[in-house]
Amino acid sequence: MPSATKPVESSPSLKRVLGLPSAVVFGLSYMLPLTVFTTLGIANVLTEGNLPSAYLVTLVAMVFTALSYGHMVKAFPISGSAYTFSRRAFGGHIGFLAGWALLLDYLLLPMVTYLVIGIYLNAAFPAIPLWVFFVASLVLVTTLNIIGIRLLAGVNVGLLVFQFVFLGFFVFMSLGSIAGVDVPNFADVFFNDQGNLTVLLAGAALLCFSFLGFDAVSTLAEEAHEPRKTIPRAILIVTVFGGLLFIALAMISNLVFPDFTAYTSVDAASLDVVAAAGGEFLVNFFTAAYVAGCVASVLASQATVARILFAMGRDGVLPRRVFGKLHPRFRTPAGAILVVSGISLLGLALGLEMISLLISFGALVAFTMVNLSVIKHYVVDGRRRTPKAMLVYGLLPAIGVALTLWLWTSLSPNALMVGIGWVVVGFIYLLGLTHFFTKRPPELDMREVEPEESPEREPVAH
Repeated sequence: MPSATKPVESSPSLKRVLGLPSAVVFGLSYMLPLTVFTTLGIANVLTEGNLPSAYLVTLVAMVFTALSYGHMVKAFPISGSAYTFSRRAFGGHIGFLAGWALLLDYLLLPMVTYLVIGIYLNAAFPAIPLWVFFVASLVLVTTLNIIGIRLLAGVNVGLLVFQFVFLGFFVFMSLGSIAGVDVPNFADVFFNDQGNLTVLLAGAALLCFSFLGFDAVSTLAEEAHEPRKTIPRAILIVTVFGGLLFIALAMISNLVFPDFTAYTSVDAASLDVVAAAGGEFLVNFFTAAYVAGCVASVLASQATVARILFAMGRDGVLPRRVFGKLHPRFRTPAGAILVVSGISLLGLALGLEMISLLISFGALVAFTMVNLSVIKHYVVDGRRRTPKAMLVYGLLPAIGVALTLWLWTSLSPNALMVGIGWVVVGFIYLLGLTHFFTKRPPELDMREVEPEESPEREPVAH
């Protein structure tokens, strides 16, 4: 029962300054067009050379999920993504667990980025161990985030252009390298007879993390002009454009370097592909473009998750002494930043494939919940049950649920065990926070907050 004496706080509003082009650029920058090269070797070996068709399977599943994101943004044009949608549709407890699963992605994204920086710089300078580049980049980014240095406003656009310039050179030089040479036909490149449905789905499940850019677009709902129109369109454009780009790059890569069993290193297989397409010049260009994109990406991703943890600590969801305090000089969440850095060090032990699978686990849980949220909000609660409504809000999201669950069950057993363990930990933690469901669950802030402008306050009672 609301208190009659407690004043109601006004909710802060974000400035609505983003149009459709800006939202699309943000999503593509977050998606990182060069991310196809992150797991190119791992996914191609896993699918036995059927990387393009694995991307196609993932894209089909993601299109249904992107449509569901659009429907939920129209209903709730506020920040928070899958967590907010699940909470509004199913209540606080299920919403908390959906947010907890999504938090796994936030925590692991910096880790995978540090690891690929180490992999590719080690390949360029083999005399220096991978872990040195990993730790050096982690220390640099952590220091910058604690100090509070921010990227310039146009850096995302600049890096996005830099990546597309490289991709232009890669495609041009790849076509030149295969001109007049006997290459596999289109059907063999897209789906060869070495693969089967099991390995194809396993690869498609791994590749889900490549599509996190459209989830990120949904967090811009409070900063976009006409969010009910702009954000759904941006989500669909980012999903389809990104997916088609990944498929095209995977096909070209397999044409240039068709023997997936001959990679020098599975983790750094992209270097074999790039070298076959354009020699040392293109390898150096690729390394520069990829590492630059990764550094900008990890600066943003580590800052984002640290601020989420700060908000959770500030509101009493996590221990306030560690997570809810600001650095006295820089006014940044130094404790949360250091915790994220410590967790990222596990990347040296987990390996690229396991981290990618765990990110895909969290993404697939979030995607499944968004599809289910559409059915619950529109069909069950909203009673929209005309034939058209049942198609749009019932059948299509149900297909999205089926596809995401199908991919989810195709993850490796180890990834499933670790991912389910994470959710179990969240459930146990929720039991403690709610005193065995006798209290309302705390509300997670799943968007980036600005601690420099947010004074510390007492934990909110939930």
